[in-house]
Amino acid sequence: MQKIIFYVAVLLCAFATQLYGQVTFEEKAKVISQNIQKITAEEKEALKNEVEDINKLLENGVISKEKADAEKLKAAEVRAKNIETRVAEEEQKLTSLVRDQVDGNIATKTTQDVDTVRMGRNRFIISYERGKKDDKDYKPCKPHYEKRTTSQFVFSFGLNNLITDGNLGSLEDSDFRVWGSHSYEWGLSYNTRIFKNDNLLHLKYGLSVMYNNLRPTDNRYFVKNGDQTELQDFGLDLRESRFRNVQLVVPMHLEFDFTPKTIDEDGVTRFKTHRTFRLGVGGFAGFNVKNKQILKYKEDDVRVKIKEKGDFNTNPIVYGLSTYIGYKETSLYLKYNLNTLFKDNPVDQNNISLGVRFDFN
Repeated sequence: MQKIIFYVAVLLCAFATQLYGQVTFEEKAKVISQNIQKITAEEKEALKNEVEDINKLLENGVISKEKADAEKLKAAEVRAKNIETRVAEEEQKLTSLVRDQVDGNIATKTTQDVDTVRMGRNRFIISYERGKKDDKDYKPCKPHYEKRTTSQFVFSFGLNNLITDGNLGSLEDSDFRVWGSHSYEWGLSYNTRIFKNDNLLHLKYGLSVMYNNLRPTDNRYFVKNGDQTELQDFGLDLRESRFRNVQLVVPMHLEFDFTPKTIDEDGVTRFKTHRTFRLGVGGFAGFNVKNKQILKYKEDDVRVKIKEKGDFNTNPIVYGLSTYIGYKETSLYLKYNLNTLFKDNPVDQNNISLGVRFDFN
């Protein structure tokens, strides 16, 4: 334990040194941006003072209106030239800064960074990806709200059970513990806005691992008898009887996202997601990759734990229907397997699960 604490402390110190010991690309770019804004403000203020002096000369009759207009135009051209020259120097610094960043000589805050430089009504966006070696590998990165496809980490958990012969009423007299049988899912999901200028319809797809657990009642467990798998009495008091399927699936949903699009002060349309109510309708398909049965009991004051692995005559191909409804990243889901759990059992039993789902951007 002391060694683990020592290694964790060393890693934390190294991380802190990396984080605070370097001036990042963003900080240097921010300074350049501030310099450009300062230059513009200084030259505009100087031009304002010069115009006021010319107006005083005009009011006192020292110069004519034509001469005053000519002097104002000349002063404006000089200040515009000053802005161009001084800003060009800062732009050269910015170019060198980006080159240093590309060469890996400057630290960055995130894997995808966007820095914005404003000058008057003009806006320049500097965006880049880290982790590349060559200049040609660097490409502009769109802000999150401009991307039609985004990604999320999906995690869900809930109750799990079997429906016999398609009869929902069979859950009332289930062979499995209602609150003891659980379902879990985790995976990566992609969300693509279907229409370019409308935020309602999205296609959601990805790859997930699902864990479906069943806990039989009355000290029973699954036994494989030839081509069939049935529940039998264990003969002893079981502290634990759990049957688990692990499935690798591709979920696909049509998602209705009611988050409205917004327009910022620069007139840029932002398509945000997961900010209000969502509804998903679709299904999943994949493979059953592992089955395990765990039995725990006590015999002659000795605690025994048995793990059994095998196919248990389960269907290797899994597919079904799925839906969810929620607010922001949290939703309630319902999944129903159209395939039966066991291939050749005389009674059809289909997996069903209900629970809570999280989609983390």
